Amino acid sequence: MNIPALTQFLSGLAKNNTRPWFVHNKPAYDILREEFIELVADLILRVEKFDPDIGPVDAKKALFRIYRDVRFAADKSPYKTHFSAVIGDRKGHNSVPGYYFQIDERGALFAGGGIYMPEKDVLAKIRTFIVDEPDRLTKLLKNPRFKKTYGGLSGDDKMTRPPKGYGADLPHIEHIKNRHFVAGVEVNLKKNPPKDLAKEIAALFQDLQPLIVWLREARAK
Repeated sequence: MNIPALTQFLSGLAKNNTRPWFVHNKPAYDILREEFIELVADLILRVEKFDPDIGPVDAKKALFRIYRDVRFAADKSPYKTHFSAVIGDRKGHNSVPGYYFQIDERGALFAGGGIYMPEKDVLAKIRTFIVDEPDRLTKLLKNPRFKKTYGGLSGDDKMTRPPKGYGADLPHIEHIKNRHFVAGVEVNLKKNPPKDLAKEIAALFQDLQPLIVWLREARAK
């Protein structure tokens, strides 16, 4: 993946987020998209080695569209200014844990994953799993690799009070308040250009695997 070419294209798109500019520069986009597909395909093979339960993943279908859904958005810019993909079940991405990454116009890599915006029944299962087996979450949060790389679960979006039926004195009540169960880390690719981007992202995903396994167990309950 040619990171300088990608960031140059995305930076130009961020400054000229219009259809005429995109159409004029679409040949460059097409090349970069093919390179990104190759990167994702490489990543899938690497992830399968440490997480064989990920299941079959199609590299092309793993990509998110660059076109924004602006139907209900105040910002009507038609294009995203990052390339992104998820390695996991795209059909059930709101309910099935997966590995996610994106590269934006700043040259910033965001890597992480979990379950974002889970459906109501899946969210209830996760919360019940925390209550029934609090030691499992404790073990996840103390996992050396997960803790060192991600610091813990993201707490950016949580309820101000415990969900109905959950006591405020329950173990891990702050995590029970979470609306999402994800973790992520950002890496400056311009400052620290990797020799092997797929290898670096795969390593970050391997550190995330304890969360993925924990979420699978929670969904199975």
